[in-house]
Amino acid sequence: MFFHNYIYRLKCIVRDKQLLFWTLLFPIILGTLFNMAFSKLSSADNFTKIKIGIVKNEEYNKNTDFIKTIESFSNPNKASGKDNLFNITYTSKEEGDKLLDNNKIDGYIFFDNGIKLIVKDSGINQTIIKSFLDDFKQTTSTMYTIINKNPTAIQNGLINDISNRTEYLKDVSPTKSAPDTVVNYFYTLIAMACLYGGFWGLKEVTAIQANLSAQGARINVAPTHKLKVFLVSILSASTVQLIEVFLLLAYLTLVLKINFGNEMGYIALTCVIGTLTGVTFGTCLSSILKTGEGLKVGFLIGSTMLMSFLSGMMFDKIKYIVSANAPILGYLNPANLITDCFYSLYYYNTHTRFFTDLIVLCIFNIIFSISTYFVLRRQKYASI
Repeated sequence: MFFHNYIYRLKCIVRDKQLLFWTLLFPIILGTLFNMAFSKLSSADNFTKIKIGIVKNEEYNKNTDFIKTIESFSNPNKASGKDNLFNITYTSKEEGDKLLDNNKIDGYIFFDNGIKLIVKDSGINQTIIKSFLDDFKQTTSTMYTIINKNPTAIQNGLINDISNRTEYLKDVSPTKSAPDTVVNYFYTLIAMACLYGGFWGLKEVTAIQANLSAQGARINVAPTHKLKVFLVSILSASTVQLIEVFLLLAYLTLVLKINFGNEMGYIALTCVIGTLTGVTFGTCLSSILKTGEGLKVGFLIGSTMLMSFLSGMMFDKIKYIVSANAPILGYLNPANLITDCFYSLYYYNTHTRFFTDLIVLCIFNIIFSISTYFVLRRQKYASI
């Protein structure tokens, strides 16, 4: 009997074309738009070669030390695999001024009783050029000072030591993946899709309430325990929504090539718990609110979008603002918890944060389910 009712509810759910659009096609369309809008956002801050001009004159040609140094920074280092820092254009001073005015170069260098740097604006590229020249001047001055005071230092290899740069600090990433702000938008998209299971939960509760539907009237006069009816409704709604979430996840990973990491088992577990949270959230709202179905749907949409916004869907910085100023709000937001599960799986080497978020989501599931059951259990009708 349980399996028969389960199949019956599945057939009723998949016939609702309007809800299928909002719970399946709408997240897919939104994910496509996200990909179109953010596909090049992560590479927008990539470093590009700094365009500089160098005025060739007699003094420049005599400064062989500078020529060797600048060439080492303008030619790719095949041994280390590093690309060049500068893109050099050799020019005259007059032509350099024109290139600078037309923003074809970030600055140009010329020699006139020393090294001179001419720039038009101030910025990161101009700062790098100046830092490079300052470092060259300092190193050259140090070398000449050592040679004048202690000529034997050349034979001792001290000059070579000056030209070498030794790093005593090593960059160690605390995470297993490189930071990517774009991927967080897709985390929140899946979280929103999970919470959209609330539409099915709301529909299922409406279907078993005698004062809201003829079907509910028939269910209430049938000799079937309300707990069994409620479990069948939750299971069928969760099944359909979970299939939709998995289809969305497959579309994002296989078609749009969004990287969610390699821990697919934990990702699937997050989708299951998140979907159950969304469905039970919808059943809880539908049972508690004593209004018409239209107002219930409006409240569900508004609360879902608010939770998605606070988890970073519309503005990625809001998630960190909430975490810094009101961390308790993050734990009261199911969308943020689902997003956080994906985030921790992608970035962190441990699962402490992941399981903490998952446990809180399970607590929400229990609260929503128990609240719905007790509200439905206490409902009595004078006549049906």
